[in-house]
Amino acid sequence: MTTRSYLILHGWQNHRPEPHWQHWLADRLTAAGHRVGYPQLPDADDPDLDVWLAELARQLEESDASGELVVVAHSLSCVLWLHAAARGMKQLRHAGRVLLVSPPSGSVLARYPEVAAFAPPALDFTLPGPTRLVAGDDDPYCPEGAGPLFAEPLGIPADILPGAAHLDLDAGYGSWPAVLDWCVDGTAPLTPRPASR
Repeated sequence: MTTRSYLILHGWQNHRPEPHWQHWLADRLTAAGHRVGYPQLPDADDPDLDVWLAELARQLEESDASGELVVVAHSLSCVLWLHAAARGMKQLRHAGRVLLVSPPSGSVLARYPEVAAFAPPALDFTLPGPTRLVAGDDDPYCPEGAGPLFAEPLGIPADILPGAAHLDLDAGYGSWPAVLDWCVDGTAPLTPRPASR
């Protein structure tokens, strides 16, 4: 088995609840012997973009450089990653591949003063490494659609999942085997989580 490092980045108001798929993913990757960073980003309820960018740079600098680093970002951390890329953050080169899950649109972020500054930058740059996007086709936080709004201008592949909403706990995303498969094998398809029996 190839040992990798993983960096899992949460979104706004996320205090890493145990039932969330990111917590589930961190637990399973750790159990498989991988090095996993799942930091609590500062002031998750009232985040500051520059503070989060500095923390992202620090997390990437401290990542294990001996193997592949895989980054999995959800919601607000997706646009954090885009801001870092737009600013040419050199630490992004540490990431071997990146998964952006349910990025919110600027039109939605603008409604909330706490996160309005995170509204996505102009997508006129090239991402520094292999990046994939996955989002629901009915995400209330991206009514314009993540495919046309993000994947197409960035030129990255996208998996648009029917009925997956924001891919969060409210949408039923506690365990999510497909994202674990993708983390281990970057070619695995990203599919909806199985319905509860």
